[in-house]
Parts: sequence; C-alpha cells; structure tokens
Amino acid sequence: MAYDFQVVIDSVDPHPLADWWADALGWQVEAQDESFIRELIGKGHASEDDTTTHNGALVWKAGAAIRHPDGLERAPRVLFQLVPEPKSVKNRSHLDIRVGAGNIEAEVARLTARGAKELHRGRQGPNWWVTLADPEGNEFCVS
Repeated sequence: MAYDFQVVIDSVDPHPLADWWADALGWQVEAQDESFIRELIGKGHASEDDTTTHNGALVWKAGAAIRHPDGLERAPRVLFQLVPEPKSVKNRSHLDIRVGAGNIEAEVARLTARGAKELHRGRQGPNWWVTLADPEGNEFCVS
C-alpha cells in the first residue's frame, strides 16, 4: 500500500515563513477559513489563544501550509508548524529546488535578495548546487 505524505518544517513564526517559501517556489499559501475558525471558537472547540492575525486575517497560530498551484497531485503539501524554540543545529533533511544549471545563479540572487543566506557551494562531477538557509535558518539547495 502506498501512502500520501506532507513535508513538515518546524518554525517559530510559521505564517511569514510559509509566505517566504510560497514566493520562493511559486506556490500558494493555503487559505484558512476565518468563519470556520470563529465557529470552532464559538462552540468551545478552540480558543482565541489558538489563533493569530496574519495579513489582516484570523488564522490558526499553530501553522500555515503551502501547495503547488497544480494541487496535491503534482507535489506534496508543505506545512510550517509552530515550535517554541528556534532552529539550533543542521537539518537532517532538506528541500532541493531544481531550477537547472543555467538558472542557479539567478535563483540564488533572487532568494538571497528576499532573505536567504548562502552557506555553501558544492559540486559532484558535472552537477553543482548552492546550499542556502531560509530566513529561519533551514537549509535547502538550489540545483
């Protein structure tokens, strides 16, 4: 039996990080249904402490998700999950953004202009990549 999955990235501020990654990948931040959130609060299933305001909308504090514009059939969902502590050690896994060798430098320039930090350049035979960190320090590669 095969299973679907989503990728989860811990974050101290999930909504801005979801916005950053949606821009980085050309994906979309999933909308959160404010009326549904208010309904759950009204029924006592959640509290105001479970929410925050982001870009003028009421959202769940615990996280934000992004998805490929073509939907989950194209790529798994990425969820940015609230955690209390900032990142402190190297990731054990990371995302690779594959843009093609001719586009790496331009994409690195675009992402660093938006807050990424260049960490390392690597090469293996004819293949090369640049390892960056997102605004919260999560490593990823552009190849």
